[in-house]
Amino acid sequence: MNITMIVQFLVLLGEAKTQEQVDAQLEGLVSSYGFDFYSVLIQPLPQLKLQRSVLAAQWPENWTELYAQRKYSLIDPTLRWLRAAQRPFRWKEALLTLKADPHRQRMKRMMQEAGRHGLHDGYVFPIHGRNGLVGSFAIGGQPVDLSPAELNLFDAAAKAVFWKLLELRHQADIFENIPLSDLQLTRREMEVTLLLANGLTSNEIAKELDISSHTVDWYINGLHEKFGANNRQHLIALAFRLALIA
Repeated sequence: MNITMIVQFLVLLGEAKTQEQVDAQLEGLVSSYGFDFYSVLIQPLPQLKLQRSVLAAQWPENWTELYAQRKYSLIDPTLRWLRAAQRPFRWKEALLTLKADPHRQRMKRMMQEAGRHGLHDGYVFPIHGRNGLVGSFAIGGQPVDLSPAELNLFDAAAKAVFWKLLELRHQADIFENIPLSDLQLTRREMEVTLLLANGLTSNEIAKELDISSHTVDWYINGLHEKFGANNRQHLIALAFRLALIA
């Protein structure tokens, strides 16, 4: 583990004045750990009317176009797991975790296609702001086993580079001043809401959480009342609008 490399990266990142300098430093850090590709993304933020967008990226040739053409963003297991993740995770772990997802077979085909483009495995680092998920940092290529300490180092680098890029774009203040919602959800209510947003039915949610479908419906009815929602679609829309899920 090259701790010196990542410490040097954080020092140079603080001194960077341009996007080009940040890109060069980031590419050097990623390659020094054996990865070929990376991305730094802004996650969708309905309350700011922002769509998912790229702050910095280096992906295989033609992969981005193919990803868009086949609408992989709808079933990408790393994106689906990212919505609920609170800490870094490995790509293959996301697919294993979503074993009950109705789109699992298509997810597997997508990951196989990614492998043919050199994206065999990697890691995703969620980046949270005052009111939930605001961005992500991903690294990938050939399989690389990072130690817990290395994951922590990359997690620190992910947050630092995300906010640095926002500062260079004069957008950091916008993200830091997202209004907080007074509505609070319990852990189980959050899990149910996230799974609803992923398109799961009551029976599928029950299997995922190892509870009865009757209990799932009880939670959903309670969420309808808490949000003042008319139906499940309205509930999900309100949850996104209030930045309770991302």
